[in-house]
This record gives sequence, C-alpha cells and structure tokens, in this order.
Amino acid sequence: MKEKQRLSDISWKKWGPYVSNREWGVVREDYSADGDAWNYTNHDTAEAKAYRWGEEGICGICDDLQKLVFSIGFWNKKDRMIKERFFGLTNGQGNHGEDVKEYFYYLDSTPTHSYMKMLYKYPQNPFPYEDLIRTNAARSKNEPEYELIDTGIFDQNEYFDVFIEYAKESQNDILIRLTVVNKSEKEAPLIILPTAWFRNTWKWGYDDYKPQLTAGEALSVKVNHRDLEIKNIYAKQSLKILFCDNETNNSRLYQSPNEYKYCKDGINDFVITGNTESINPQNAGTKNSFFIDESFKAKETKIFEFRLTDKDLEQPFKDFDAVFNSRQQEADEFYSEIQKGIQSEDEKLVQRQAFAGMLWNKMFYHYNVEKWLKGDPAEMKPPASREKIRNQDWKHLNNEHIISMPDKWEYPWYATWDLAFHTISFSLIDPEFSKHQLKLFLFEWYMHPNGQLPAYEWNLSDVNPPVHAWAVFRVFKIDEYLQGKADIAFLESAFQKLLLNFTWWVNKKDNNGNNIFEGGFLGLDNIGVFDRNTTLPNGEQLEQADGTSWMAMFALNMMRIALELALYNNVYEEMAMKFFEHFLSIANSLDNMGEENFSLWDEEDEFFYDALSSSEGSHMYLRLRTIVGLIPMFAVEVIDDEMIENLPNFKKRMKWVLDNKPELASLVSRWEVKGQDSKHLLSLLRGHRLKRLLSRMLNPKEFLSDYGVRALSKEYEENAYTLKLNETDYTVKYTPAESDSGLFGGNSNWRGPIWFPINFLIIESLQRFFFYYSPDFLVEYPTGSGNYSNLDEIADALSRRLSKIFLKDENGNRPVNGQYQRFQTDPDFKDYILFYEYFHGDSGRGVGASHQTGWTGLIAKILQPRFSKKEIAESETESPENVKSPKST
Repeated sequence: MKEKQRLSDISWKKWGPYVSNREWGVVREDYSADGDAWNYTNHDTAEAKAYRWGEEGICGICDDLQKLVFSIGFWNKKDRMIKERFFGLTNGQGNHGEDVKEYFYYLDSTPTHSYMKMLYKYPQNPFPYEDLIRTNAARSKNEPEYELIDTGIFDQNEYFDVFIEYAKESQNDILIRLTVVNKSEKEAPLIILPTAWFRNTWKWGYDDYKPQLTAGEALSVKVNHRDLEIKNIYAKQSLKILFCDNETNNSRLYQSPNEYKYCKDGINDFVITGNTESINPQNAGTKNSFFIDESFKAKETKIFEFRLTDKDLEQPFKDFDAVFNSRQQEADEFYSEIQKGIQSEDEKLVQRQAFAGMLWNKMFYHYNVEKWLKGDPAEMKPPASREKIRNQDWKHLNNEHIISMPDKWEYPWYATWDLAFHTISFSLIDPEFSKHQLKLFLFEWYMHPNGQLPAYEWNLSDVNPPVHAWAVFRVFKIDEYLQGKADIAFLESAFQKLLLNFTWWVNKKDNNGNNIFEGGFLGLDNIGVFDRNTTLPNGEQLEQADGTSWMAMFALNMMRIALELALYNNVYEEMAMKFFEHFLSIANSLDNMGEENFSLWDEEDEFFYDALSSSEGSHMYLRLRTIVGLIPMFAVEVIDDEMIENLPNFKKRMKWVLDNKPELASLVSRWEVKGQDSKHLLSLLRGHRLKRLLSRMLNPKEFLSDYGVRALSKEYEENAYTLKLNETDYTVKYTPAESDSGLFGGNSNWRGPIWFPINFLIIESLQRFFFYYSPDFLVEYPTGSGNYSNLDEIADALSRRLSKIFLKDENGNRPVNGQYQRFQTDPDFKDYILFYEYFHGDSGRGVGASHQTGWTGLIAKILQPRFSKKEIAESETESPENVKSPKST
C-alpha cells in the first residue's frame, strides 16, 4: 500500500498543514509590559504586523521549519479587508471566552499529507465583524453565544464553498486545487489570492540572510531560499502576480516611519483600495499573491490549479489530474484498510473526518522562552516587567517542532495532557508520529530540569493530570501489533524520563508527605467549589481525590511499563517493585489520612470527595459529586500469573510485601484473590466501592446522559451545592453547556458537560475491571432500571452513547449540530462534522472550541471495531482478524 510505504520515509512529512489558524493574541507574540496577549496583537492589526514566532493563514501549508508558507486569501468586494485569516472573538469579547466565528471543515488527509482536503464557507455579503462583537458583548454568561449563522448571512445561500485540496507528486512537489462553488441564485464576484511568503527571520539580528520571491517565466514565481528545495510556484491560468514584503507596517500600527516601502499589508491595500504604491513594481519581495478576479454565475463552479515544486517544468500541469487521482485513490485504500470491520458508512464518514481534523491540526510551534524574555538583538528590548509576568522559570524551554494542537484557532498552542490523548487516535494511522509526540515532551528542551512537563504557554508551570505514562504504554502496545515487534528502545527511553516526572510530582505536589496529592486545577478548569489553585486564607489545604487518584494511576502505569521492560532486562524488576509499593502506599493514604485515619471515601454518601484539611489536622468533606469522585476508577491494573512467573525477583519481593504489610494488601490490592484465568487485580476500588460509584455514574438523574458521562451530577440543576467558607459563600450549579463562570477564560466548563478524555478513560477502566471480574460481576444499568449488565457491556453502551453525538439518528439529525436545522438538513452542511471541545450534558450538541479534534478525536478510536477482551484490558491494540460487529447506534 503506497501510503504505508511513504510512512517509513520522514521526508514525505517535510510539507504539511503546519500553519496556525491564528497567530494573533498568543503569548509568543506578546511583548507587552502587562502580559495582555489578547490585545498586544489582535485580528485588526494582524494584516499589518510581521510575526516573530509563527505564521497564520487559511488552509495553509508550510515546510517543517516554516520558512515558506502558502495559503489562500479571499475578497468578496464588500468586506473591509481581505479574508487572510479566520475571525473570532478574543477572551474578553466573547460572553463565553474566545470563539472562532467562521465555518470551515477538515475533510480528509493522509498521515504523510500526500493528499489533503478541506472546505471553507465564505459569505458573499459583508462579513459581520462588528455585529458579532457587539451582540456577544451585550450577552451575559447565562445566554448562548451569538454565532455566525445567527447573523442570517447564510439565509439566502449567498456564500461560496471553497474546497482546497493538496496532492504531493513527491516530497517537495505539491499540487494545489481550488474548487470554488457559488451556492447562491445570483451572480457574485470573488477575488482569490493564493499567497506565498517567507517567515521573517532576517529581522531578529542573528542572521541577516533575506530570501526572495521573484516573477518567473510561464506564469510562475521563483523561490530563492538557501535552505529550501522548492524552486517554483506555478499557476495554470494567466494571472497577475502581486509582490510586497513580509514586514510590519510601522506607520499604520505605531505611527512611526516604515523601514520598507512595501509592507505586509501591501497586497491588501492594492486589492481593497487600488493603491499601486503599496506593491512592488519590480515584481519581487518576500510575499506574493496570484491575483484572480472572477465573476461567478448562479450555482457556477470554477477550478483553479497551482503547483509548488522543486523542479523546473515546461508543462507543470501535464500530469496534474493523474497525480491527484492517484493520491485520492491511495488515501481511500489506506482508510479502507483502517476501517475494515466498520459496516456503517456514516461511522466511516465520521471517523475519517475525525482523523482529518487531527492531521490538519498539526502545527509548527516555535517558542524559545529565554529569547522571548530577553528579546532579539536587532529588536527593541522587551519591558523589564515581562520577566515577572509569566514563564520566567522556563528559560530552558526551546520548542521548534511540528506538534499536534488541540485547535489551531482556539488553542494554537499545545496542551500537554490533551496531547497524550491525541496520540491514542494517531497511533491507529501513524504510530511513529504518536511516539515522537510523546518523546518531545520528555526531551530536555521541553521537560523542566526538575522533571515537570510544560503545561501550555499561558502558564508553563500549571499542572495537568499525569497521563503520559498511560499514553506511552498504550501507544507502545498499539505500535507493537501494527509493526509486529516491540519498540523497546522507545519504551525504555520514555520510562527513564517519566521517572523524573514522577519524582517531581512526589516532591512538589504532596505537601504534607502523606501520599495525598494537591495538584491544583489539574486541567479540570471549573470543576471545584472554588478555583483549586487558590491559596485559602486560614492555611487550609485542599486534599484532592483526583490528584491522588491520578498519582495512583501514574504509579500503576509505571509499574506496568517496568514489568514489560523486565521481560527484556531483569534490572527493571526492582523498578516494578518500587512502583508496586508506591501504589499501595497511595491507595492506603486515601483511607488513612492523619492521626484520625480520615478517608477521602465518604462512607455515608459512598463516594470520593475532595476534602479541606486545617493546620490543626481536622478534615472536612467538600460533598460535591463531580467526576473528581470517579477518577479513582482509572487506577486499575490486571496482571496474569504467567507474567509474574517470568519475573522471579519481582514475585519474591512482592510476596514479602504482601506477607509483611497485610494492611496494605487487604485494603485494595485483591492480589491474593485470583480472578478469571488466574489474574490479579491492583485497584483503588474493591468490588463494593466500584459498584457504589457506578450506581452514581450510571444514574440518569446524576451522571449518565444519553450521550456519555457528565462532569457533574445533574442533581445540582435544581438543588445547587453551596459551601460557606471563611465568610464566603461558594455555589456550584449544574450547567450542561456553556460556562457561567469566568474562571480560566470562561469557555471551559466542567460543571455538567460531557468531555471525551474522561469518558474514554472510564470506558477503558471498565474494560480492565471486566478482564479481572469476568461476566459474572453485574451492575444495574441504568441505575433504577432493574436491568443488569456486566462491565464490558456497560463499556460498550457508553461507547455507543458517545458515538450518538456525531452519528445520524432515526430522523437523520446529528446531536452535535444542536438546534440549527440548516446544519441538520442542508446537504451542503449536514455531512460536514465539527469536533467540539465538549458536549451539552443533556442534548449532546457541540460546545466550546469547534475544531478540537485533538482529544475529541478519540471518537475515531471509539468507532473502531472491538477486539479480544484480553488485548483491550492489557492496553494492547486490537487485531482486525478478530473483530466482532461494530458498535451500533
């Protein structure tokens, strides 16, 4: 298979969709004195400012160091500016935080980006910039967001569908096809601007080498860059070519003299106002656009073709259609193999677009904190205050790689725990990329010298759940099946670095030395009674059930990796034993805190809660039922006798611990009670506690939604939780969709909606428990129904509920599309899928970031057919030869 063969050659990934959808308003470009990144660069200044750390564009591609960028601009002859970037609201403008206000869809991509396709819907009438800003500003956090479709701009079908496709003839030979469709019944004009430019690296003061784009022969542009193999950009049609420079227009932005006559916004000024003084008559510069000025008849379709190539071609479009056809066919063959066993065409459509969204959300990410803090030699020195604003403790961090982003508009910066989930879905199509992504964050120029992993650029020191060890082993096992051999070098190198991270957690996040962990917000932004990073006035300490559970899970993940490595090198038996004992200590601490042996398990409610501990040693439950109390389920591992017998040193030491510390073994380990097929269980939950947690989780009046597991009990919809602490009242109410809180930007709501990463871990945990308990362990599902199911059946049922979000129901509607009938029924919308950040806890509609295929891309893994229970429970990949029927809706 051609695409599989290409995956073995990294040079096929030299070019890809690595261009951000938004560079304005990010921390990297913020050189302000007060750290107000959203306003230092914004949408309206973006067209005139040359960026320092990256580039943005619509449907853009670039090389893997982003030296040359290609993307598409549009002008409908009514907008106040060329549409060169996607518009959206800043964190301060949106009534629920930052929010893109455009409609674009990622439709296809192979892992090497040998073929890619996406769709952008561009209105023919003036884009309602001011209306979107003004109306959202007038709305409260208790009102929905005002979306682009709400403005009525699509009501008369007065818009263009612009399909952008890329096909590689070879590693540095990229064919580009634009298919533009007038969807209205009226004739409409459109200017299209396929644009190429160099990232401005010559202004920094390290190397003054300045590449050039110049007019070539035969409707082409010559690319002159010492580090790039690309030589030419060809256009099939006879077109005017416009040139300017990727330089900041100081006169416009700062009312100071320009260093260069032809600035970054020169092409925009020429197109919008006809200003011929803004483009270079010498047909040279560091930015250029092909100028396409067309009128489209009603319903008319036109196609435009281009080629970026390392070749000098007399007939650059002779083989154009043949290459495109081949790459499309190869993409179909690749996914046909991946989707073997999936019977439903709708499931295939959703999964393939999920993969496409993940692949299109790769991005070149560049951030050198030391240079960012100090400034570049040739530029003005940043204000001294920036050393105290953020990230001053991360001067070692130097990122310059292709990284999987959560969402290249809403979150055009990595989020560490998000990325761990990304790698699970990526591993189905490109396990080498998954392994590389995980290793990146363990490299010296990412990981802090103290062992902490960087969270995200807004605060690199924030604390995300430690899920990397889980992801490393999960990806390792998937890769082992796909490649037919175990990549022990990857597992061993990752394990060594994860040891540093584990040690950091133990030293920094266990303030009382009692194996109860206080991780702060832990990525669950608004989940708590109050901001969980808050320092409480009387010295109270928040003891977190989820922080402790994540660490127990981390310990078990590390133990399992060490056991795997010990099969190849018995030195690792000692490490496996270390984590075995550490897990037992953490597990014991959940039930034995302090002299009073306080437990985070509340016997009265039979649920895990966070607790406040005073300086005097007393404790108080925060009896708020959230997914915090479900996370202890994730700390579960099942080991069979065969592995234990193959590791005699581990077996001997383990027996000594169990014999001499029976209080630990009897509490949670279940090691002496063999399950089905002589298996042993390590878990924070014995059978009774598991059943009691599940009785809450599977109760439709609490956590169980038709579309997955909610983040907060629905009970708080009518009966809000209230806590009075230090003369302050804190109230938490079930909010199934948009956040009503301003914490963490205001658009991340863990007080009711459905989030894919937590649901995915719940499903995997149930499968592992089933692997131990067998089909005889039954739980009422749903709670109150009188019907009982085993844990594997419940895991399948939860998978179906999550899948229902995207799949057509009996009426042909997709719950993800919510209340908009146009999205549900219009043939030009209904089969294009958006993968949102999270989902309404009652209706399943999409909420938050609309292209966060990153962890929501887990739907691709969920839609894969199920395989053997043993492989699932042991985190191994599934064999396509052993499939059962795919999940039905």
